[in-house]
This record gives sequence, structure tokens and C-alpha cells, in this order.
Amino acid sequence: MLRDRLTRVPDMDFLDDYLTRQDEQSFSVSATQGSAFAKQVADDYNPIHHADSKRFCVPGDLLFAIALRQYGVRQNMAFQFLDLINADTRLHYPALDNKSEPGELEVTSDAGKAVLTLKYSGSCTQEAARVEQLLRQYVAFSGHNFPDILVPLMRQHDVMINPQRPLVIYQSMAFELNTVEFDALTIELAKTALQVNGKRGNAELHFVLTDGDEEIGRGIKHLVLSGLRPYQSDAIDAMCAEYAASKP
Repeated sequence: MLRDRLTRVPDMDFLDDYLTRQDEQSFSVSATQGSAFAKQVADDYNPIHHADSKRFCVPGDLLFAIALRQYGVRQNMAFQFLDLINADTRLHYPALDNKSEPGELEVTSDAGKAVLTLKYSGSCTQEAARVEQLLRQYVAFSGHNFPDILVPLMRQHDVMINPQRPLVIYQSMAFELNTVEFDALTIELAKTALQVNGKRGNAELHFVLTDGDEEIGRGIKHLVLSGLRPYQSDAIDAMCAEYAASKP
């Protein structure tokens, strides 16, 4: 039986600036490319995505973007980020059968280590305009987590991350869509939650997906905050000022 393949979504070539294609299913991301994506697409100036950072890691939102380009948008998608990815790591996105059944895949490094898992189900669209809408809307929402969302959340719970070594780990995200036939998609924050356990915090950022005036979906992003300590306004203000100063 002939087997249809989910291949790269057409007309998504803007992503070519932010990755290097090794073959049809494999890519690598340099520090310069990953940093450019964070700043130019996500408006994210997290120091861990600065090209000259000793702690540089490939933005999780770029891994997400590549997945959408490879597989399209499914009604239900859940991403689990398993590891921080160093610059120039070769990443393999497996080819998939174009089926309507639920499925699961692993994105692996060249060493065979799983770095991302994706669970998917429901209808699929590979229409480039719709894929790009969801990609850009989500990445813009995600890129503004600090300071716009996390600082008020930390203040509410009287905790903060270490200003000398801030560490916020992107753990997972998932969304459910009523339909993949949307025309003017937007994503907005719905509510937040933070569970504090000693020096570790688990943050939940709930969001809604809207097409025009109609809510068509919902989602959640999970973050892990490490090195928590009592909230200090002066320290947070200085961290926010430094973050703002890094933007053009």
C-alpha cells in the first residue's frame, strides 16, 4: 500500500534563516541562528539564548516551530521538552505516516538521545498560512513570559528566581483545537498558577486560542523555576531593567 508522508509545510521558508538543513528530516541550529530566532520571531531576550552565552541553548520555541513546519497543525498536540540543546546539535525529526489516528514521536539528537516528544491526534492542516499563524502567535506569546507574566506571578507568591543565575526551564506545552479551519488566529493568556516546593516552582500558563471573536481552543504551558528565594522588589526591578536594556 502506498504510504503518504507528512513532509515540510510549503512556503514556510522564513524558518530557513534560523536552522541548517542536514537532510530532509535532520537539522542543526547554530548559536547565531537560535539567538536570531529568539529575538526576531519570539521577541525573547532571555540571556540563555544570547549567541555569546556560555550557557546557550536552542530555544524550545524553535524546536516547536520546526515540528509544525514538518508535520503541520493537528487538533491536539502536546510537546514535552526533555533536555537543553547545545548549539550545532544535529536533530532528527522522523517522517510520519499521514494518518488520522493518534500517535507519538520522538525528536532525537545525533547521539540517539530523545530531546523532544510530541503526541498528536485529530484533524490536520498543512496549509502554510494557518501553520504560520499558529506558529507566530504562540511563539510571540511564549517569548513574553518574562517579565510580563512571570514577574507578577512571582510577586503574587512572594518568591523570585536567582537574579545572579536566573533559571526558568521550558518543560512542556499542549493545546486542543475545536477546528483547524481558522482564518485570524490569536492567542491570549487566560490564567496562571504557581506551585512552590522549597526552591523549586512549577508554573502553569493557561491560554486561549481565538479565531476572530470565537474561542476555538485552549492550551497550557509548563515552566520550572529553580533557585527560588523570597521576593525582593529591588532585585527584580534590576533584573527587569537589565532585560529591557538588552532589547534594541
